[in-house]
Amino acid sequence: MMTHSLNTPCNSRRHFLAQQGFGLAGTAFAWMLQQDSARAEAVRPELAPKVFDLKPKPSPQPPQAQAMISMFMQGGPSHLDLFDRKPALEKLHMQNFPGEIKYDNAAESSAKCWYGPWKWQQHGQCGMELSELLPYLANVVDDITLVRSMRTGVNNHGQSIYSLHNGRITGGRPVVGSWLTYALGSENQNLPAFVVLTDPGGLPVLGTDCWSNGWLPSLYQGTVVRPREPRILNLDPPPQLAGLPQQRYLEFLRATNQRHLAEHPGENDLAARISAYELAARMQTDAKEALDLSQETKATQEAYGLHEDATRDYGSRCLIARRLVERGVRFVQLYTGTQNWDHHGAILTALPAACKKIDKPSAALVSDLKQRGLLDSTLVHWGGEMGRLPVIQNEKNIGRDHNTYGFSSWFAGGGVKGGYVHGETDEFGHHAVRDIVNHYDYHATLMHLFGLKPENFTFTRPGGNGSLLDGQEGKIVTAMLNSPPV
Repeated sequence: MMTHSLNTPCNSRRHFLAQQGFGLAGTAFAWMLQQDSARAEAVRPELAPKVFDLKPKPSPQPPQAQAMISMFMQGGPSHLDLFDRKPALEKLHMQNFPGEIKYDNAAESSAKCWYGPWKWQQHGQCGMELSELLPYLANVVDDITLVRSMRTGVNNHGQSIYSLHNGRITGGRPVVGSWLTYALGSENQNLPAFVVLTDPGGLPVLGTDCWSNGWLPSLYQGTVVRPREPRILNLDPPPQLAGLPQQRYLEFLRATNQRHLAEHPGENDLAARISAYELAARMQTDAKEALDLSQETKATQEAYGLHEDATRDYGSRCLIARRLVERGVRFVQLYTGTQNWDHHGAILTALPAACKKIDKPSAALVSDLKQRGLLDSTLVHWGGEMGRLPVIQNEKNIGRDHNTYGFSSWFAGGGVKGGYVHGETDEFGHHAVRDIVNHYDYHATLMHLFGLKPENFTFTRPGGNGSLLDGQEGKIVTAMLNSPPV
């Protein structure tokens, strides 16, 4: 047998490397170097610190919406008892469900179907069918789009709330209000661009994550307005500083802050803190005026339910929301109390009580915006993070379990059709099956209405560009729009 030493010419390391240099490995190595070079050329360092502010900015394409009010029903309203009647479920009432159910709480689950006792009726010229629990919304159905095919598919409160607020099921990301104020700024520099109106019943499940700026500069986080007076603490200066003393103090403070900022270029948190102090000073006049509901007529106050115990709190916040967008605020977020719609028990009494609180004020907001010529430019959203399963939870005290696979929300104004029903769930209301609107489709549609495109709706981070869609293939729900995209 013939053998070769490692030192013979045909097997030397030099011979091996020389051969490979002309082969596939050499080609691949050269390609990798070229790709590294291309990536290195694409990332160019900023030559100057980037400046962030809340000055109004034009949309890349003509917008249909200029402002947004989102009424978030934390806990998840039961779509099957409010918006999405299912005759097949009525026929199977208290009988075993014929298919598979995705329970969230298996320990208290039941296979028995449940059809609520409330009556249904068609309303408006459009003939939209609603439950008797929403008599005031029934009066404005010709101004709303009802989406019966919402879906997040993450069957718990926190993850589904995150999905609808920031686009993913995890926290630490900017919410919709932060994105819109980052992209478009605000028309009013004397009021916060992104205002949060919380409920006296407590913060939503995720607390301040619901208005977090995430990894956007902190300038774009939501500003909380308290549900009771004083709605903004420390808005008035101490008596000894009122007038000229305060004016001189603020001028001195501004000069000191600007000098300090110039010595620390690129410090976005510092710039945001300075901006917040300056905004607080300007708010002393404008915020007090915007939050003063005594300026409204008696008829307007009654329309929002300010003279009724059940509707006073929520009605006041709906009216404040209208006053804020009327004054150029970009985004207003209203919350109901913690788990106010999470009826795992006593749904027969708890659901009517929740509807009583919000129905009249929500409908009044739509009517009032329309009467003042603001509805066309203001996108209104109403909905929670889930609906209910078609079966009972807790048979001794009838309640519901979570359902994020198919539920309902409604929209009005800002380029959205009126008197229109979009999508549907299966015959039992468990899964959205036609014209499904995932949370990322909702966000893509929202961006389109504000004249924003995903490719320029981003923020540069060390790991690459971050965005609301974050690589998800969100589709614009063209069927619900007055003017579909060209």
